[in-house]
Amino acid sequence: MTTSYGKAVREELRRPTSELRHAIPEVYQGYKELHDAALRTGALDGKTKELIALAIAVSKECDGCIAAHAHAAVLQGATPQEAAETLGVTFLMNGGPATIYGARAFAAFNEFHADHTQNPDAG
Repeated sequence: MTTSYGKAVREELRRPTSELRHAIPEVYQGYKELHDAALRTGALDGKTKELIALAIAVSKECDGCIAAHAHAAVLQGATPQEAAETLGVTFLMNGGPATIYGARAFAAFNEFHADHTQNPDAG
């Protein structure tokens, strides 16, 4: 049996996130604006920013964040090798826990990458 660290995590969080979003829409709107501004292409491109976010998600041990940023990194054109090397830096900066969450992140990235490779227009 294969564990999904990508799509299954996103699906598990879909309902509770939606319920909270409806309870505090202004907060979510403010967060969306911050999110969009932080990830907008500037001196760094979107792919680089998503890989940074993926590394931070591993360091924060946040499965939902890992799933979101693994998917976004794939959509921004990151390769499995770029993801792997990004996750390698988390080992340096976060030690042992990064070896666990980094593996989860790589599994999520590869899950989304395989889907995107098979159906590039799906998003």
